[in-house]
Amino acid sequence: MAKFFVMPKSVPWDISSPAKGAEMDELERLKEIKLPFAELLGIRYVSASRDGVSAEMVVRAELCTQPAVLHGGAIMAFADTLGAAATLLNLAEGAGTTTLESKTNFLAPAPQGATVRGEATAVHRGRRTMVWQTRVSLADGRLVALVTQTQLVL
Repeated sequence: MAKFFVMPKSVPWDISSPAKGAEMDELERLKEIKLPFAELLGIRYVSASRDGVSAEMVVRAELCTQPAVLHGGAIMAFADTLGAAATLLNLAEGAGTTTLESKTNFLAPAPQGATVRGEATAVHRGRRTMVWQTRVSLADGRLVALVTQTQLVL
């Protein structure tokens, strides 16, 4: 059975209304939503708005393959988490989301010890689906992967 996230009905903010205008409000809201897998990966959210989410992740040994570079599945999980997090910021109270589809283009390796940055931006935000494109890159700007995903709004 598929697992998906449902926005709680009682949260300390009204997610159905637009943000108060400050990006920090959205970032704090996102940090309050505990996503266990994001914590396991070590994802650190840097910025968040209804238009997109940025985060960083250190390439730890346990996330690598041989040679010591970030595993493709870890890259996909990182990007998927950012797209899902961005969707969460756009959900109405009581709505949920799950990933419907994802496509990843792997472009360069991310070596162990590096920090990757992901930037998910909205391509489409509809009532039933949302599409996000996430660029995963290294500190020097080199593009590691380009991910496009569709989130189903439940």
